[in-house]
Amino acid sequence: MKKATWPKHSVLVIAIVATWLTTYVGYKTSFSMKIDNLMQEFILFLNPLSFLLFVYGVALFMKSTKKRNIYFMMISLITSIIMFSNAVFYRFFNDFITLPVLFQTSNFGDLSSSITANLHVTDIFFFTDVLIIYLAIRFIPEREGSEQPKKIARKLYFVMTAAVMMVNLSLAEIQRPQLLTRSFDRELLVKNIGTYNYHIYDLFIQSKSHAQRALADGSELVEVGNYINANYAAPDPTKYGIAKGRNIIAISLESLQSFVINQEMDGHVITPFLNELTKDPDTFYFTNFYHQTGLGKTSDSEFILENSLFPRNGSAVFFTHSGNTYQSMASKLGDAGYFTNVMHANNRSFWNRDIMYGALGIDKFYDLESYEVGEGQAVNWGMKDIPFFDQSVELMKEMPQPFYSRLITLTNHHPFDLDEEDKLIPAYNSNSNTLNKYFQSVRYMDEAIKVLFEDLKESGLYDNSIIIMYGDHYGISENHNKAMGMYLDKKITPYDNAKLQRVPLFIHIPGYGQGETIDEVAGQIDLRPTILHLMGIDTKDDMQLGADLFSPDHEPFVIFRDGRFVTDKAVYTTDVCYDTETGEEIDAEVCQPFIERSMTSLDYSDMIINGDLLRFKEEQEQEQKPGSNEQLKK
Repeated sequence: MKKATWPKHSVLVIAIVATWLTTYVGYKTSFSMKIDNLMQEFILFLNPLSFLLFVYGVALFMKSTKKRNIYFMMISLITSIIMFSNAVFYRFFNDFITLPVLFQTSNFGDLSSSITANLHVTDIFFFTDVLIIYLAIRFIPEREGSEQPKKIARKLYFVMTAAVMMVNLSLAEIQRPQLLTRSFDRELLVKNIGTYNYHIYDLFIQSKSHAQRALADGSELVEVGNYINANYAAPDPTKYGIAKGRNIIAISLESLQSFVINQEMDGHVITPFLNELTKDPDTFYFTNFYHQTGLGKTSDSEFILENSLFPRNGSAVFFTHSGNTYQSMASKLGDAGYFTNVMHANNRSFWNRDIMYGALGIDKFYDLESYEVGEGQAVNWGMKDIPFFDQSVELMKEMPQPFYSRLITLTNHHPFDLDEEDKLIPAYNSNSNTLNKYFQSVRYMDEAIKVLFEDLKESGLYDNSIIIMYGDHYGISENHNKAMGMYLDKKITPYDNAKLQRVPLFIHIPGYGQGETIDEVAGQIDLRPTILHLMGIDTKDDMQLGADLFSPDHEPFVIFRDGRFVTDKAVYTTDVCYDTETGEEIDAEVCQPFIERSMTSLDYSDMIINGDLLRFKEEQEQEQKPGSNEQLKK
């Protein structure tokens, strides 16, 4: 009896279908992408197909069945790794991997605890197609014959592939106009063109950004400068210089969001010390202050603070552009006689800080080697906050004054693990272990800040300092919306997700006595001009996109790195315009004037960074200095 055989290229068809379905099911189970209608669902289902038809179709040019089978296994393994990696990354960052992130290997060791916490047993599902293809190769005999398909058959196959791609792009353009030209949201890209095509697009974007520096000639400064000058906010004369000559202590509060301030968890006060500080007469407390970071997280918040520019989309500026010229706040303060430094009890190479701090004009970096980590003082990534603050104040006592010290806390970091003696309140009880531990970790941070203030007073540094404390980025991502909804007693909507990006900002000036709570919408990009103006340092000619928070001309308008924004009237997210106060959907016309402005601001910031435009400004300033070669010629 003749053995039954399958049609030639059956394994090709099985490979395409298996990976296609594995990808789609992965979308639905591992990524919380919002689908609004049947068309979006169809696009999500369709979008892996064109890539898979093409990449698997390359096998049609191979004569050997054995080589084709090896190729099928290799492609399925690569696509599975891509999906698996994105799923794990998404659980922590609520975003998709970009190429620059893949090359940030120096961070992987320190991130190990966060990565491990985001691994699920069910992730093995992403390799289902590898198993199916292996079984097909092993147990499905194809019809004899090793001849390649005829040229016309191959042409028809790839015409079909191109047609599928065109249909996908056309439907995506209908759902999201200018998707590939004006979108800063990677989730939108994945929803519309698929994970695999997104990574190809990301390669194109990264290559384009690197080419911008080579092509820049400085003429771009005129256009960008005009935009910045038109949006400059002059300082409030009653606030300008009120902290002149004081030491500056800026504290990055790791993962601290505003929803815990002046709140309780199961009857336990979460931040008792910070709560008191909101009412302190020497404190300005901002209730509607937003972080504006991207994938660079804490390093992005550092970059924003120092430069009043937006971080890059899809990468950390600290890695990709550490060789640029910057007009940082540290360099500006250094010119004014300040000793500038950063204090962070972690490895100096993490986030490429040892290189980037040089570009930012920071005089000294007190890294982990500057601290003595005693028994029981270590935490996931370095040193616990309380001993870190204790030792940091001791280091400050030896610094030349005035100094600008930026302290980066560590303990309140995902996965928010604490030793038993540091758990000052019980854990929360929800379906999210991350949120459950977060409240305890925040409570410890609050206690650490209290210790810092006590140490500063005992050291004699307190009275002649200004203390700025700000949340660096979110701690609880959208992946925990169900648990957050339980705590807040409401269903979390895209509007709520945007509002949850609020982080605390405290500006504490000992002895000032005229502090207040300020409700105006503001963001991290406003910190640089605000701090410099408080110190009596002019920023009129600086290339910054933020505005002094105390200026009468400050506009309540905050732009997120992904293109979302918040004003005093509207919140724009997921292509929907919401009323800022009620969260109800409102007429899109309310948001329309701000959409173009937000894209323009992001574009100009990218132009400055990618083109390294500040090198030309520095050259111009050097030429204009008395005694320069150009001046002597004149």
